Amino acid sequence: MDPRLEAFKRLLDIMDAVRAGCPWDSTQTIESLRHLTIEETFELSEAILADDLNEVKKELGDLMLHLVFYAKIGSEKGAFDITDVLNGICDKMVVRHPHIFGNEHVENAEQVEQNWEKIKLEREHNRSVLGGVPQGLPSLLKAYRMHQKTAGVGFRWPDAEAAWNKVEEERKELFDELQKPDNQENIEAEYGDLLFALAAYGIYIGVNPDDALEKTNRKFKSRFGYLEQKAREQGKGVQHLTLDEMISLWKEAKEK
Repeated sequence: MDPRLEAFKRLLDIMDAVRAGCPWDSTQTIESLRHLTIEETFELSEAILADDLNEVKKELGDLMLHLVFYAKIGSEKGAFDITDVLNGICDKMVVRHPHIFGNEHVENAEQVEQNWEKIKLEREHNRSVLGGVPQGLPSLLKAYRMHQKTAGVGFRWPDAEAAWNKVEEERKELFDELQKPDNQENIEAEYGDLLFALAAYGIYIGVNPDDALEKTNRKFKSRFGYLEQKAREQGKGVQHLTLDEMISLWKEAKEK
């Protein structure tokens, strides 16, 4: 037997066993697993950002267990089973890759993305272009995905320069609103527009803004941790450092 199939069958057999005999696994529902799946997804994201392939492997296993768990519960309810799940995604991949499984020709990855969105709309006539963007996504990632979706049907800037000009336009509008008194609502709106434009710009320079911001968050955390450590070595809390001392230590942290 193909070792991949053997390993997958082993997981299915283990799921059958724990679902039947384990006091915890036997009581889980799709709803009770939901928050755990979200947690596992974030752990996979952290492993990816850390470029830790061993951890990626482990977290993929955890997520795979969750997928099999959901399919098991679905089969118990008579709604679907793992075969339905796998055949469903296989059918979708074949339909959405006519350049592989059909006669269509594409020149690059951008055309593949455009075809993907067009095929979805053609097969689901009542579907909104943005209907596939989950409401629960973090706001910055949601903005990026919305831009990707609409770009896939041709609603996009012609090039990176035009996208950046929009960023500059929104920056100026924010600055103008900042000059006016008692204007917090408009300031917030323009600040949101600026972030939205920056998210769109990421598409044109090949940068996912959520990934980029998370890497910056990690960098900031590491450097500020350096400040805290140096303050402790001096026998005081970081709050007792002067701003000049903090800036000096920050520069040290950047050089490490």
